[in-house]
Amino acid sequence: MTLLGFILFLIVAAICAWIADSFVPGRVPGGFWGAALVGLIGAWVGDSLLGRWGPNLGGAYIIQTIIGSAVLVVILSLFSRRLVR
Repeated sequence: MTLLGFILFLIVAAICAWIADSFVPGRVPGGFWGAALVGLIGAWVGDSLLGRWGPNLGGAYIIQTIIGSAVLVVILSLFSRRLVR
């Protein structure tokens, strides 16, 4: 993967994490960089759980990245609530 490919993957992953954040309760901390990190991990989680199929943009499978990011946002919000208490 080239540097430009990685940057495109990072942008797509951050947008997918932002979409997932709007669907599930909880918030992604850290703005764009937090969303990008959640998107990267979410892409890996979604790819591991669902495999590789569907639309692909910049190396990120869109549906799997959104679902994986949504799962990660829910888990992060559960842990952050417990830590705040």
